[in-house]
Amino acid sequence: MGSSIDLGSYTVALEEMVQFSRQWDPQEFHTDPGAAAAGQFGEIIASGVHTLAVFQRLAVLGAYHSWDVVAGRSIRDVQLTSPVRPGAELFAALTIDEITFGRPDRALVSATGRLRTAQALVLSVSFDSYVRRRPDSADSASGHI
Repeated sequence: MGSSIDLGSYTVALEEMVQFSRQWDPQEFHTDPGAAAAGQFGEIIASGVHTLAVFQRLAVLGAYHSWDVVAGRSIRDVQLTSPVRPGAELFAALTIDEITFGRPDRALVSATGRLRTAQALVLSVSFDSYVRRRPDSADSASGHI
């Protein structure tokens, strides 16, 4: 295990951050420029939920599109380590931690995702997903999903 997948990047615009937060996380430091300027970060920052959604989009486009995903099982240990500021370019990577072959038709993939700017890690998340096994992976020793 330990295979890492580069998921590409995404630039978050101020308008998108505010629009997302108005609907899903309407706290002033996400939606009101005046309140945000007077606050802890000095400007609007992205919602943590939005940051996780950006990672998910990049994971789908960069990896899951080639997997036969059945369903997610868990999201664990979400760490929001630095604020996401307007105009930030976010780079994502996914590391496969473990593949458990418990059924003949599917495997449980445990992975860790990371989202960062050029300067700092902004998100770390661990999760499990059920994935259909490829026909050539019927032998659990093959390590393929």
